[in-house]
Amino acid sequence: MITLYSTSGCHLCEMALALFKELNILDKIDVIDIAFNDALFSRYGVTIPVAHIDGEELFWPFNLQELKEWLNKNGVTYHS
Repeated sequence: MITLYSTSGCHLCEMALALFKELNILDKIDVIDIAFNDALFSRYGVTIPVAHIDGEELFWPFNLQELKEWLNKNGVTYHS
């Protein structure tokens, strides 16, 4: 499962989510709103969106090619 650290009203987060949608893997995404967790907000407040898989993080900005490479590195299959 991929965690996407995000928050409501974040246009960058919406852009990142659109990249995941383009790869048809929204069903593999767990979107976590950092606004309701002090520890997450402290860690990711100025860097969201951040994708996370088993300790591996991908910080914004990233494009579709960078996302594909990161997913491949982490063994996630997708369909573009």
